[in-house]
Amino acid sequence: MRSAIIGFVVGIAWLQNRAALPGVTLMLLLSAMAALLGMTASRCRNIRPATNAAGIATLLRSLLQPALLLICGILLGFVWAALLAQQRLAHELPTDREGRDVTVIGTIDSLPYRFDQGVRFNLALEQVLQSDGTVVAAAASGLPPKIALAWYAAPAAAGLRADRVPGAVSAVEPGERWQLTVRLQKPHGNANPDGFDYEVWLLEQNLRATGYVRTDAQAMLTNRRLSGFVFSFGNLVEHCRARLRASIHAALPEHKYAGVIVALVVGDQRAINQSDWKVFNRSGTGHLISISGLHITMVAGLFAALMHGLWRRSFFTGAELPLLLPAQKVAALSGAAIALLYVLLAGFGVPAQRTLYMLTVVAVALWYGRLVSVSHVLCTALLAVVVIDPWAVLWPGYWLSFGAVAVILYASVGRAGLQHHGTEISGRPAHWHRTLASAARTQYVVTLGLVPLTMLLFGQVSLISPLANAIAIPLISLLVTPLALAGSVLPAPLSYWVLTAAHALVAWLADCLQWLASLPGAVWSAPLPFWWIFLLALLGTLWLLAPRGWPLRWLGLASWLPLVLNSPTQPQPGQMWVTAFDVGQGMALLIETAQHRVLYDTGPYYSPQSNGGNRVILPYLKARGIAALDAMIVSHNDSDHSGGALSLLEEIKVAQVWSSLALASPVRPISPIVAASLQHQHCVAGQSWQWDGVRFEMLHPQAASFDNPKLKPNALSCLLKVSIGSLSILLPGDIEAAQESELLGNNRYALRANVLVAPHHGSGTSSSSAFLDAVRPDLALFQVGYRNRYRHPKAEVFERYGDLGIRRLRNDASGAITLQFDQAIHISEYRSSHARYWYGR
Repeated sequence: MRSAIIGFVVGIAWLQNRAALPGVTLMLLLSAMAALLGMTASRCRNIRPATNAAGIATLLRSLLQPALLLICGILLGFVWAALLAQQRLAHELPTDREGRDVTVIGTIDSLPYRFDQGVRFNLALEQVLQSDGTVVAAAASGLPPKIALAWYAAPAAAGLRADRVPGAVSAVEPGERWQLTVRLQKPHGNANPDGFDYEVWLLEQNLRATGYVRTDAQAMLTNRRLSGFVFSFGNLVEHCRARLRASIHAALPEHKYAGVIVALVVGDQRAINQSDWKVFNRSGTGHLISISGLHITMVAGLFAALMHGLWRRSFFTGAELPLLLPAQKVAALSGAAIALLYVLLAGFGVPAQRTLYMLTVVAVALWYGRLVSVSHVLCTALLAVVVIDPWAVLWPGYWLSFGAVAVILYASVGRAGLQHHGTEISGRPAHWHRTLASAARTQYVVTLGLVPLTMLLFGQVSLISPLANAIAIPLISLLVTPLALAGSVLPAPLSYWVLTAAHALVAWLADCLQWLASLPGAVWSAPLPFWWIFLLALLGTLWLLAPRGWPLRWLGLASWLPLVLNSPTQPQPGQMWVTAFDVGQGMALLIETAQHRVLYDTGPYYSPQSNGGNRVILPYLKARGIAALDAMIVSHNDSDHSGGALSLLEEIKVAQVWSSLALASPVRPISPIVAASLQHQHCVAGQSWQWDGVRFEMLHPQAASFDNPKLKPNALSCLLKVSIGSLSILLPGDIEAAQESELLGNNRYALRANVLVAPHHGSGTSSSSAFLDAVRPDLALFQVGYRNRYRHPKAEVFERYGDLGIRRLRNDASGAITLQFDQAIHISEYRSSHARYWYGR
């Protein structure tokens, strides 16, 4: 059966990497094949070998049956994932409903996330108000059953009740029924190599539309709360999570690590600062800052032990309860129940699910008095997660969670059987040093065993992780988590005292981790390995961690050499690569030559914690193993071009920054980006340099432009031309018609280029006919956001490019666009080269 389960997971992973879903005929055929293979495998058990062929028949049965079950599981997993995907995609928002106001009635069915500008939440739709005033059920309206909304704060209007004022978004709580006027769009996210796939995350959450609550004068009259609380099991869980979170924030107002306490109690990590996450990830302790399997096991074990002791003593009543039901069964049932409660509070994350299912299987086995092998328990949990959530295989947490357990089981074969939780089979307590040695070995096994997988998923490994976890695991698991749980349910002032103690421990731990994370060489980074490098390192790691007696285990380290020596890919001499990132409504392009890398613009500012730099560009650079840039050009001061610059300057070395940003002067402060730069200078027409046979030329602005206070940032945009041989690309920032005219007068012929990044994202104030006639590009790139509020590119401008026979590519439709300049220009669009079924329109 374990072979079938592993095959089932493989089949689901196969489906999640397909560009299109299979049709009904193919799914029926695959189901029939799976049934046939399953029946054949079951008959293999009945093979009765002849006397002289017993060995051959036994070998055939031992190999054939698992192989048949594996293939059967692959087919079933593929079909199961396809069925669920088709069911989810069937609720897609119709295209004709995008961008239109609609009034809906529904219940808040998620834990709201409050930020400076408003609040985000999920709304389960119940009814839709038609334009003629009639009310129809949500299922009959064509809208998805659940949508993700943002409600941005607006000034309160006089004369309206607080719960009817769009600015009073803090009133939104789980389980409430609201009537809201919303504007929706289909799920859409940035599509970049090695970046977070927001679209499949929305699919996994069954959110088939996103949008925002309207706050205009008309909507202010219709947005209102209809019911204080609508009972359902899901609403009750989310309401309890919200109450616990509120109690923690009330007891710890303005405390720096209150978000960590919230994460440990209800699994909501959104209030943790990015700077803190950086420390946790660099120290390898990020897995502890949540409701992890370790915490759930600990809480379930403590509660089970408590119930076991109380039941054996009949709660000191003399009722002889063990005669009615054995204490072991009560303990198993109690542990499983408290684990379920804790997992519900955690928001049902994959690590929490894995632990719940494993504990449930163990509890059932104890209840029926049956022994179950650990491998069966692990496979059962593996199956349960993907049956409920087939998209779990797309996230690192799934593989790391089960991988950690699997490597511990593998490495403990022949070693762990003599001890159990510090107590020998003989019943005598194990010495403390044996327990300590066992814990140290477990940490050693997990650290080494997960190196290949961690490098495959993240491209980096924390070298200080063993020491950091040796401090953090007992502190978080044995002290902070119990105190946080107790403090969240105790009444004031007890809650304040207990939660303050938990916060003090977290603050002390954070200081220690910050010191460790700041050490040189705290993190080892390398490019994401190719599949053969990963498999070689994985096999070597299994050899290294093999049971005692395995020959020459240390030779396993030799398999890590390709992993350690893996270097970033780069263009060959005479080549140039240009990657136009999909950053939404903004601009960011990476230019690579044989030995140098230049970043032109850094993407937009999304929020205080998020920007194009840390959300798109940095993950790409880290996955490629790029730790430094030779130059960064920030074309001008608009946040959609400069929003990610500071994040990049904090994380990687940038040798030189060119920009049109403000320098220090008596009338204006220096730009923070300029202040953070190792070396900075203004971009001025006439500047040029050459790297690896590639010529870089600055064509705008003129030096005198910086002395003109009337010029807007767009007018000062750094215009860069990059040429290799007879091919070139022109990057004009946000110049407008006046600057285009100036360029035509100064040096018209220098503008000629094969590729043009559309000025100002294709706005109506740029891309004049005369400018396009001078550039005469074969290809134009439009870096725009999906359904952006500026409506870039303007229809007439986009058509102007088409009328001139220019090929047009848009990041919102193509995702990241990669251009390889060689003898010709080779184009790759991420949404095509990395096609997935959820990208379909």
